[in-house]
Amino acid sequence: MRLETRLLLLLLTVLAANAVASPDGGRTPFPQIPPGKGEQCVEPTDVMRRRHGEILLETATSENQIPGHDLAACVDCHVQRSEHGSYIPIDAEGQFCQSCHEYAAVSLNCFDCHADQPEDAADERLSAASKLTADHSQFDALKQDFASAPEVTEACLSCHTESAKQLQQTQHWLWVFPNPQTGQLLGKRHTVNMFWGGIATNEAACTSCHIGYGWKDSEFDFSSERNVDCLVCHDTTGTYKKFPTDAGSPPYQDKDYPAGSGHIWQAPDLGRVARNVGKSSRENCGACHFYGGGGDGVKHGDLDSSLNSPSRSLDVHMGSDGLDFSCGTCHVSEGHHFSGSRYAPRARDPHGIDVPGRDDHSRATCESCHGDTPHRANPHGPDVFDKLNEHTDRVACPTCHIPEFARGGVATKTWADWSTVGKRGPDGEPLRIENDAGRVTYATETGDSAWAENLIPEYSWYGGKVQYQLLGAKLDPESPVAINEFQGRYEDPDARIWPFKVMRGKQPYDAGNDTLAIAHMFGDDDAALWQSYDWNKAIEVAMKAAGADYSGEFGFIETTMQWPLAHMVAPRESALVCNDCHRKDGRLEQLDGFYVPGRDRNALVDRLGWLLVITVLAAVLLHGIGRLISSTIRRKG
Repeated sequence: MRLETRLLLLLLTVLAANAVASPDGGRTPFPQIPPGKGEQCVEPTDVMRRRHGEILLETATSENQIPGHDLAACVDCHVQRSEHGSYIPIDAEGQFCQSCHEYAAVSLNCFDCHADQPEDAADERLSAASKLTADHSQFDALKQDFASAPEVTEACLSCHTESAKQLQQTQHWLWVFPNPQTGQLLGKRHTVNMFWGGIATNEAACTSCHIGYGWKDSEFDFSSERNVDCLVCHDTTGTYKKFPTDAGSPPYQDKDYPAGSGHIWQAPDLGRVARNVGKSSRENCGACHFYGGGGDGVKHGDLDSSLNSPSRSLDVHMGSDGLDFSCGTCHVSEGHHFSGSRYAPRARDPHGIDVPGRDDHSRATCESCHGDTPHRANPHGPDVFDKLNEHTDRVACPTCHIPEFARGGVATKTWADWSTVGKRGPDGEPLRIENDAGRVTYATETGDSAWAENLIPEYSWYGGKVQYQLLGAKLDPESPVAINEFQGRYEDPDARIWPFKVMRGKQPYDAGNDTLAIAHMFGDDDAALWQSYDWNKAIEVAMKAAGADYSGEFGFIETTMQWPLAHMVAPRESALVCNDCHRKDGRLEQLDGFYVPGRDRNALVDRLGWLLVITVLAAVLLHGIGRLISSTIRRKG
């Protein structure tokens, strides 16, 4: 029995034996526990009283779930209804879980992640907005028409007085991340990427994914609370969208974009949206994170619109027919700070499972829910998981549980060649070529592109340190440049084998200084690349705005960029099996410097092994001959 369990039982025993005196001079009464619906529990009462926490934890993190041994089944059996017929949350005052935990003075945080009332009946599911404790349609401050989005923010802040201040301290707002491992200042304002280069002089388009309004140039006021966009994260109507080139603002009148395309961006009814705000959903987060880099699925490979309403087979956590997690279930928010980082993700999480009294308020790692020995044996089946648990000190969970990415029917971009920008068709008009799936493989504005679906990840050692190639840093013009590099090696005890999408392509660099370059892409001025297709002028303007030196000479260089995979987690039956890695042409073929059984050979070990086999066979043979001779002698004697 675990030490934590023993301490908990001791605490409960002391509490039961020494009940605190109540105000009327008596003893604290035992909790009044409402009965369940069934005739008996799935386990004996005394077992459930002592071990229900362990049972639920083992079931939640087990590959083999036992019927009835899950929190949803407990809720279904023990939940009560009000006099009006609606479900009462099971952790509400006087209800089953809350009643006993209150008596024992033990924290109850199961329902930070899990539903506190049944959710299996569609006709009884509540909308995100109706789960809130306030009906925003009743607030006088929102009972009006709004001429602009910042006016909505002012109305929100009349009640949520500290929200903007909190949000303005976050990476989502600042787009800045000081990497504690390397000392590099990262974030979208400081790093170069392979999709649009950098945001300097391109703010009006890039900041359509910023959680603010009006960031159109370097003069943006980060301290203005009016500039905070509340609606992009809290809209539940599905009608609120930022305009692609208007510095983060929604359209205030219907617009045809791109011009002449017939595709109309409809102006949202800001008043209706404000009166129907709710908790953030996958759609809210996905409005930016699914479409980063210029389109659906372009950037990450494991984040695209297929995750708005995925099946369990696509993602076991977010599956609408399964756990139905929102992004905030794992990327926990506290004061508008969300856990998790693409700039410095954890290679491993030594903190382990978050439990009451031992919680680091972050569930953005696999270990925070499943621990570092996640493969738990089914007590009704064979114990076959010890060997898998031995792998967790060298292999990250996503390596086995994300066997493929971009597998929701949305292709991801794998190649971007900016050196071919500017070609036109025979008629002199901009050129656009699409593949059979409708993905653009060439455009005058962006050059050549390649796309793919159902991709096998590339694997690298990662020990927690990420190094970026920043503006001004010298590069080798004879070799491909790693825009970012997730560093690690086998000898590092914190390093794990991680799966990645690796983006490849060509982008501009300063051929005189041997440094990366960015270009002024968007705008109506003559210096904008998409107006004149003059790379030299476009680079000069952007580099000056970024405060970087430019020699006046440019070229194009091959680059790579790694994107760690953490979504599109497949069901256990689709996870990798031993032979996927432990063979000569397996998935780890490109990783060297360490021994992989089944993949690698050692001549000396092979000789010793065969010598041992031959020795054993010889010994068995001699033993058999000896027994045969002995038996013959005894019979003759």
